[in-house]
Amino acid sequence: MIELIFYVSLFFIFYVYAGYPLLALILGAVLNRRVHSADTEPSVSILIAAYNEQESIEATVRNKLVLDYPHEKIEIIVISDESADNTDAIVNAIEDPRVRLIRQIPRAGKTSALNMAVPQAKGEIIVFSDANSLYAPDAVRRLVANFADQQVGYVSGKMIYANPDGTPIGEGCSAYMKYENTLRSIETRLGSIVGVDGGIDAMRKALYRPLNADQLPDFVQPLKVIEQGYRVVYEPEALLWEHSLKDSGDEYRMRVRVSLRALWALFDMRQLLIPGINSLFAWQLWSHKLLRYLCFIFMAGALSANALLLCSSQLYLAFFVLQSACYLMALLAPYLEKIGAAGRLVTFSRYFLLLNVAAAHAFCKFILGKKQVIWTPRKG
Repeated sequence: MIELIFYVSLFFIFYVYAGYPLLALILGAVLNRRVHSADTEPSVSILIAAYNEQESIEATVRNKLVLDYPHEKIEIIVISDESADNTDAIVNAIEDPRVRLIRQIPRAGKTSALNMAVPQAKGEIIVFSDANSLYAPDAVRRLVANFADQQVGYVSGKMIYANPDGTPIGEGCSAYMKYENTLRSIETRLGSIVGVDGGIDAMRKALYRPLNADQLPDFVQPLKVIEQGYRVVYEPEALLWEHSLKDSGDEYRMRVRVSLRALWALFDMRQLLIPGINSLFAWQLWSHKLLRYLCFIFMAGALSANALLLCSSQLYLAFFVLQSACYLMALLAPYLEKIGAAGRLVTFSRYFLLLNVAAAHAFCKFILGKKQVIWTPRKG
């Protein structure tokens, strides 16, 4: 029984991070569902939910004003979530008729802010931007080109973490995003991607569905689009730059929050996990998301079972030494970084452990019925 736990745990760890991407790559090559994109210029509303973003909001809005897209077809709506700093004044001071400010009172979070703004948006296409997201000049044009394909309902762009100081947490974020973006490219050829980036997303306004305040819009809204029979795809040429977090504590808290809201999203949209309705996407959702968030269980199972099998053979001893070394590297990473002895393997081990411990923390909160609707935006 202990051996079974050990090998099943190892299998799922491998499957979640390598097996599923490999199977998706093979199946995607067979299905090869291309997006039939074309240069098109529908009207666009860019929505920016903001809370106390005085340091970045002006640069973000002005970045959108100079995008390579017909100026008369773009509007920018900033939804201030009862900001208590100069966010509102800064937006109001931008003298451009395409910029509008909506103030949400009382503070109710990003999801409620978007629910409020979408009915007031004039664009055929809604683009979601974070308050600190800087787009490449052709980002919106690249996004909307995908809507020439009538089967496409939602498009996610490519986020690149700006990490000028080379902090280890920033490097971990960058490596993780490269992995996710590669997987999104693979999943697009299957039909739809599972995860999107809320800082550079676009969707048909007609498909938008109001969400509960506690639901994660970056996750639930794309699932709602798939539920309506449309595709959610990845556009790697639509680029966004954001600063990564430098502090591991900030990154950890952000990952706990995102994981908790994603678990509730999976619970709310659990019908999509049932094979038969959309069996291919159900497999993707289980593999890419649910099993990923539960991977900490398999990691704990592999280590615990390995410890009990330690004296059984040299193979189990070797596996235990390997697992222990990886976890020890991750735990000692802050000290190794201080003395300049932390390479990429140490950085990867640290970030991998951080992700999975955060998922475990979020899972405990989920089991206890805790939800998070409002939070302070992360700072790079």
